[in-house]
Amino acid sequence: MTAQSSLAPGDRLYDYTTQGGAAWRVSALKEVSYDVRIQPQLLDPANPALAHALMSGTAPARRLIVIDATVHSLYGERLAAYLAGHDVEFQLCVIDAHESVKVMETVFEVVGAMDAFGVPRRHAPVLAMGGGVLTDIVGLAASLYRRATPYVRIPTTLIGMIDAGIGAKTGVNFREHKNRLGAYHPSSLTLVDPGFLATLDARHLRNGLAEILKIALIKDAELFDLLERHGVGLVEQRMQPGEGSAGGAALTVLCRAVQGMLQELQPNLWEHQLRRLVDFGHSFSPTVEMAALPELLHGEAVCTDMALSSVLAHHRGLLTGTELGRVLDVMRLLRLPVLHPVCTPELMHRALADTVKHRDGWQHLPLPRGIGDAVFVNDLARQEVEAALLALAEHEQAPRQPALRDPVDLGA
Repeated sequence: MTAQSSLAPGDRLYDYTTQGGAAWRVSALKEVSYDVRIQPQLLDPANPALAHALMSGTAPARRLIVIDATVHSLYGERLAAYLAGHDVEFQLCVIDAHESVKVMETVFEVVGAMDAFGVPRRHAPVLAMGGGVLTDIVGLAASLYRRATPYVRIPTTLIGMIDAGIGAKTGVNFREHKNRLGAYHPSSLTLVDPGFLATLDARHLRNGLAEILKIALIKDAELFDLLERHGVGLVEQRMQPGEGSAGGAALTVLCRAVQGMLQELQPNLWEHQLRRLVDFGHSFSPTVEMAALPELLHGEAVCTDMALSSVLAHHRGLLTGTELGRVLDVMRLLRLPVLHPVCTPELMHRALADTVKHRDGWQHLPLPRGIGDAVFVNDLARQEVEAALLALAEHEQAPRQPALRDPVDLGA
């Protein structure tokens, strides 16, 4: 006897017999689209962009806003005035968001606020306003609440604007593991206002520039040139448009970074393909960051990984000595670390082993090939990592970087 399905063949559900039983295969597609917009002067009462993002039909909007504590202290009054001026009823959930509280307990705190507020299932997006830690936490909470609640992101840090706030991933740390728990749940909209960077401290600005440097090294030589020429000015001027070459370059740097990141994410949003160029700088750094917590910010840990990977690329003949020197010079120019005391051979070996598990048994390690291109390797040996660590240690001790431009000094 054949099992019968009540669904039409066009429903992509197939039934067939299996030794007296029955089985079905379900196949479905889910279309996903979301917008990332650069929108200056977002809290200007004359700018309707944020109000439009929060509105639903003609009914007055009622929204829950999850905001970072520091952002609230800086912009809370302006935000409240803007929302009141646009007839948006709101309630705040203020989170002191930093890496040490990027855990499930904080996610549950946000879920509790959503439940107490009575967030409906579809047409009242939660607003997440803060850095990458905050938007990751809110994104995960939104993915869990009623199995998928929409939200809007307003990243207020550079790393949030060009990385954490524009992708599909959400996540929190678990035990000693970075972002071990998470979900794919992009916001419906990300609004990027570079004006928020005017109040960002220099270290966190450099933290974001590290992720921009990542994009530059793997796919955008022109972006690397901009960082090389204007990196100091971009920090000094907080990425704000204005007079001078750095002021003119700020928006270009921001747009090229966002464009490069989205170009890599869109065709592989759910990471079905584990060979990802944007994993450059993220093979060793998750373990390094958690081991060094709270001494290293995310981008700083990524930079130590990029420095090590660049030396490995040089040892394999993928980077010339001159190119390696330029890479390390830009890192020093941006005052980013290339090494940290936790970066021992033992820790790096453990980091790579964990990455192999994360990438389903493969290293899939991106290495720069020249500046603006990259390749993947799967045969990195432990002794190579140790030699690269030694070269970086010598770099840190050297009084001048030009010595690094000679391949002999790096054991090539």
